[in-house]
Amino acid sequence: MRKETNMAGVKSVAKALLMLDIHLTDYSPVIVQHPFTSSGMVAAPTENGLAMLDITQGDENLSAWRGLMVKQIDQAKNAYHIYMMLNKPYALSFLSLAEPHLSQKDFSEILADAWIRSENPNMDKNFVKKSLVDMFKKADQSILMDGEEKDVFDSFDDTVTIYRGVTSYNAKNIKALSWTTEYQTAEWFAHRFGEEGTVYEAQISKEHILAFFNGRNESEVIVDPKYLTDITEAQAMDTGMNLSQ
Repeated sequence: MRKETNMAGVKSVAKALLMLDIHLTDYSPVIVQHPFTSSGMVAAPTENGLAMLDITQGDENLSAWRGLMVKQIDQAKNAYHIYMMLNKPYALSFLSLAEPHLSQKDFSEILADAWIRSENPNMDKNFVKKSLVDMFKKADQSILMDGEEKDVFDSFDDTVTIYRGVTSYNAKNIKALSWTTEYQTAEWFAHRFGEEGTVYEAQISKEHILAFFNGRNESEVIVDPKYLTDITEAQAMDTGMNLSQ
């Protein structure tokens, strides 16, 4: 991986994503799908202040918005600034495309944030599990995790008991990258959206734990799922949680 980020290359990737079509939804123009916006209504500066442009109507509005975004991309001082312009569902795709131009430091910082910001990265159709695992293996663990997270990671025993809560939405994706060291966190995931899901328990060797994240207070461990062992339905624990609320 590069020692220094090639900003020209990162900006080129960003501009290519900017030129992708706007995908309409049932709620357009309010809600759209695009790497740089989730709404078809965008603010643009005019002589009289800000004006709202509907970029789903007419090439002129779309071109004006893209011109504004190109200026922001060109003015970006580092790769992270460009990454923060992106619509969350496209964060990992941007990282994958920009990887050849990124230093390991920038790659690691963006990966950590993109994983936490993404709603369900384990179910991203653009990535097979091996690709996600490879991304974590390329990253620098000392940058992926903050000091407190690294302390927790270092304190793990050689074999760690972990948990994963699933619902009907992801019931077939038990052997995923995301698990937790806390039973009650897995239980919350199993019962969110009012579902009666399942909590699984597994064992993983510390050497196959790729990162520990606690940015969302979920005690999340990222693992290489092919090394999970002893996967069973977890015994119910009295966690004191009120799941009816």
